[in-house]
Amino acid sequence: MQIYYLEIVTRDVDVVCATYAAANGVRFGEPDSGLGNARTAEMPGGGLVGVRAPLRDTEEPVVRPYWLVDDIKAAVAAVVEAGGEIAVEPLEIPGRGTFAIYVQGGNDHGLWQR
Repeated sequence: MQIYYLEIVTRDVDVVCATYAAANGVRFGEPDSGLGNARTAEMPGGGLVGVRAPLRDTEEPVVRPYWLVDDIKAAVAAVVEAGGEIAVEPLEIPGRGTFAIYVQGGNDHGLWQR
């Protein structure tokens, strides 16, 4: 199991990026419009951590791991079979892959297929 993308939604993007950079010695890039204007930094193993502001007034701060999967349709079906609720159906981000979001156990989770 590998986290491909760790998404952090916060109202204090610059502060969170500065803290992660200072504590972990990483460097965050400029906002990436393809990832909701998240500022990203590379994680060991090739994944990314992205820090972004809420995309709508009702979006609450959250930390959401996106697990790397080989077949997102099969993974979504397995999540539903296990009782998870799909919040965002598989959606392609050009040049990045396909993601989905589900809720289970009161927490947001993500799936990512490259």
